[in-house]
Amino acid sequence: MFRLLVKALPTLAILGFGATAALAQDDVELPRSMIWSAYDVGSGGYTEASAIANAVQGNFDTRIRVLPSGTSIGRLLPLREQRAQFGFLSNELFFASEGTEEFAMPDWGPQDVRVMLGRPASVGIIAAADLNATSVADLRGKRVGFVKGNPSLNIKTDAYLAFGGLTRDDVEEVWFGSYGALKDAIISNQLDAMGMVPTSSFAREIEASSRGLTWLNFPPEDTEGWKKATDVISFAEPHKQTTGAGIDEDHPVWLLGYRYPMLATYAATSEEEVYNLVKAIDQSFDGFREATAEAANWATEGAIVPPADAPFHDGAIRYAKEMGYWTDEAQAWQDARLARVDAVKAAWAEAQAAYDGDDAGWPEFWGTWRAEHLAN
Repeated sequence: MFRLLVKALPTLAILGFGATAALAQDDVELPRSMIWSAYDVGSGGYTEASAIANAVQGNFDTRIRVLPSGTSIGRLLPLREQRAQFGFLSNELFFASEGTEEFAMPDWGPQDVRVMLGRPASVGIIAAADLNATSVADLRGKRVGFVKGNPSLNIKTDAYLAFGGLTRDDVEEVWFGSYGALKDAIISNQLDAMGMVPTSSFAREIEASSRGLTWLNFPPEDTEGWKKATDVISFAEPHKQTTGAGIDEDHPVWLLGYRYPMLATYAATSEEEVYNLVKAIDQSFDGFREATAEAANWATEGAIVPPADAPFHDGAIRYAKEMGYWTDEAQAWQDARLARVDAVKAAWAEAQAAYDGDDAGWPEFWGTWRAEHLAN
């Protein structure tokens, strides 16, 4: 699959890029054509990327192709190879900036990626209602679900546990082959808890089952818990959820706020190009705000500020400052995140200099080196 993707990219570039003369409208200059990578057709990420592309094309004289892929590498590779300028991505941005998971391979390593906009979303962990659990700490000794090949879900589960002062060693770690299998295991009493999106159909199914569900709270006043959780995933923040399975305005739940999807690019993309695209998307907001139930959350006042999975691009920050959204707190987060990027890249270089094995052994060596030389 990897070879086929690489082979196909030049053809896509010819179809999608064409001439690159800038076209101006309403003080915005955009390329004549662009390619954006995104999640697979049918996913929320693809639907929203397509809706935003259509809205921008409706307001500006540009042409946008959305290139779908079901893998993290497939979404980021076109950007690295400059076959696409922008991508609608998710936690692969965090893994890429950290040089972990798929990006721990020698031909990848820490990537200098940047966020432009990120739609606020929320996620949390549910426990079967028959456990009578009221906090994450109550999961000690319980069966908690993980999915093979899904580092995005698994690292968030680690963060949930950390909030309650737990690790995988404190629970019964149960692995499944798919996210859907976790849902079925909860219902059939083979599992006690799993990470969940509150508005998902899976959450509704569990709620309607004989076991029911309980959302475990992540109250913002628990600063120690939040410190432990964000040591695992720096992109999380408290989010008050008022819709979803078992959740409404009268029964809200504090969950983990994060960004999904995120419009992203590499740091080397010009500030002017990023600034203009962010501005064009903001000016086109009314054209896509109702495309999905969550699309209204692309409003720039919430989508152009930290936290996110990687640092923000200078062009996005420029627009955020212009609109009055960029605060001293946002800049402090940005400075710390950039320092982290530099530390990871330095650690990667040091580990490479110390390694004398083959490519196959590198990921394990790098993982050990990170644990010993690179604090969270």
